[in-house]
Formats: sequence, structure tokens, C-alpha cells
Amino acid sequence: MEIWDFNLRHLRAIVKIAELGTMNAAAQAVNLTQPAITQALSRIEGMLGATLFERRHNGMATTPAADLFVPRIAAALDHIASPHVTMSRMRALLALADSGSYSGAGMVTGLSLPSLHRAVSDLALATRRSLAERRGKIVILTDAGEAMARSFRLARVEIETGLSELAAARGHETRRISIGAMPLSRARVLPAAVTRFLKRNPQVRVTIIEGSRAELVDPLRNGAIDLMIGASREPLLEPDLVQKGLFRDHLVVIGRKGHPLSGSTPDARALAAYPWVVPSPGAPLRLIWEQLFARAGVALPPVPVESGSVMTIRQLLIESDLLTLLSPDQIAVELEAGWVDRIADLPNDLDRTIAVTTRASWRPTAIQLEFLHDLDAVTAG
Repeated sequence: MEIWDFNLRHLRAIVKIAELGTMNAAAQAVNLTQPAITQALSRIEGMLGATLFERRHNGMATTPAADLFVPRIAAALDHIASPHVTMSRMRALLALADSGSYSGAGMVTGLSLPSLHRAVSDLALATRRSLAERRGKIVILTDAGEAMARSFRLARVEIETGLSELAAARGHETRRISIGAMPLSRARVLPAAVTRFLKRNPQVRVTIIEGSRAELVDPLRNGAIDLMIGASREPLLEPDLVQKGLFRDHLVVIGRKGHPLSGSTPDARALAAYPWVVPSPGAPLRLIWEQLFARAGVALPPVPVESGSVMTIRQLLIESDLLTLLSPDQIAVELEAGWVDRIADLPNDLDRTIAVTTRASWRPTAIQLEFLHDLDAVTAG
């Protein structure tokens, strides 16, 4: 069963039944007849294989299945935020956004090109927004189209999550957790939390997507990943995201084994005498590196290489006199193997905060909350 098999109007009716408590009131709220809403409820319950409401003398009472499913549908409808959106229109715009052309959207969905054109055009007309522009052989979404596609992606996630929770309640575990992992989180924190979590939940599938913040933030905002772990951003520029600090990470200066500064206690001026490899401007680690020299009144040393890849940095350090800033956790194996040296410790007030970032609208499932608790446990230890 795919979410596209559902009728959005009927899903709105289900939400109204739960909200208003009677079939008659719900029918009036969504402009359907009572026989039509009764038929819609029967069809949806048949698709789900679950009873959503019990008929009582004073109205309709939600079942445990409805208590799982209805809030997800309500959240999806909040994201969609328009009565003019149908499943076919929503599907067409998402396919166009993902493929960049109507032909590509047709291949993904199996729908005809006239159907896709008509669905997107009708959506634009109904919402009074220009959603897409043709540029040569590709189709580019307008700003309004991009915003709508993002809302639709989040709505899709909510419906799919609701279906997964119902399946899990019947003993068919289909739930997944998708995590965006920035470099530091991959060293110790994330593996420890995932291991702890899977010991109790071996049937849940955990997907870890590695990348920089720039690579992960859009998938997070679009609902492709559930949460992101890495250095916090102050201030947080995306209004639809929230972050929660996990722990303070102490930073150290790292150089190769036998570096000219090994075994000494170098100050900022001595550190500035050597070239560095640090992340690109704007990254939290780069800002801390700049503060290290600015507070000492020392000009920034040269940065012949900009990189946030620990693997790349390690090899560069081993074969040169380059220096870098890293958490000891990120390079623990290399330190133990004697490939690199801990040259100097930064002052504690230059530590960085490692945080978990989520969508402000995110409603974690019980299993996702359980993982967040494991994340708190391993960072508190």
C-alpha cells in the first residue's frame, strides 16, 4: 500500500471525526454527505486493516489505532495547508521536483505526461501561485514551488510514519530512523548510541547519512532524515529547525609524530609559524581557530588546504608539518598508533557544543524518542 492510494479529502474527514466526535458533524465540516463519509471511513479502515472508531451512543470514540494514525494525518494536513491539494497533485509536484522534468516524473510515477502537466497546472491555478518554469529541457520550480514541495515532503513523511506505527502495533516492524552525521558524531557518540539502541530494538532499521552540515541541512528540512548530529550553529539561521546541545567538545592542536612543536608548550605565536588545514570559512571549527589567534593578537597563519575530512587531514598531517584543530575522539586511533601528536590544548572557553538538530515541526515516534534517550545517555556518561 502506498500513500498515493489514499484520498486526502477522506483523510481530512477522518481527522474531523476524531476532532468533532460525530459522523454528521464531520460530514458537514468536509462538505460530504453522511453516507459518503461512512463509506470513506470504511474504505480507509479496510486499507489499513484496522478499526479507527467505535460507535457509541454519544458519538464516535477513537481506537488505539486512531490514536496513532490520526495525529499523523492532522500533522500532514497542517503541512499541506490547503483544501485544494489532492494526492494526485501532490504526487505530481513531488515527482517533478525530484526528477527535474515531466518525462522524468512520468518514469518515476508511471503516470502519463498529460496527467502530470494537468495536475501541476491545476495545483498552480487552485493555489494562485506559479510553481514551475521551463528552462530548456529541464523544469525549475519557482520559490513558491520549492516551498510547496518541501511542505509536501514533510506531509508524506507524516503519513508514512503513521502507516509504519500501525504496522509496528500489529507486530510488523517497519520503522526506520534516518540520521545525518557530521564528522565528530561518527567518531564515538553516534556508534555508541546506535549500538545501545539496537540491543533493545534489533528490528528497527537505522540509516546513517554522512556529510557536512551544508550537505545534510536540506535533507533534514525536507524530511529525508529525521535528525542531524554535529557542531551547533549560533545563531541557528533556519527558522524551521531547532537544536539541543548534547555535550561540550574539547579541542586540541594536532600535528605529525615528531613535529617541530612536539613536546613543547607552544603559544599562539609559535602555532602561527606553521601552515594549517582547517574547514572552510563559516564552519564552527574555523571560527574557533580564528578566535585562537585573534585573542592573542596574532595574524592568522596560512591555510594551504581547507578540509573537514578527518581521513584527508590525517594523511596531510602525517606527510607534512601542517597543523589542525580536532577533538581527540576524532583521531583517537591515530594518536594511539603514534602517527600524530597532541601538540597543544585549547582553552576550555574555546570548546564547541555538539548538538542534535531537528525540524521544529518534528513529532518523534516512540522509537525515535527512545533513540534520543540513548543519545542523551551516551553523551552524559
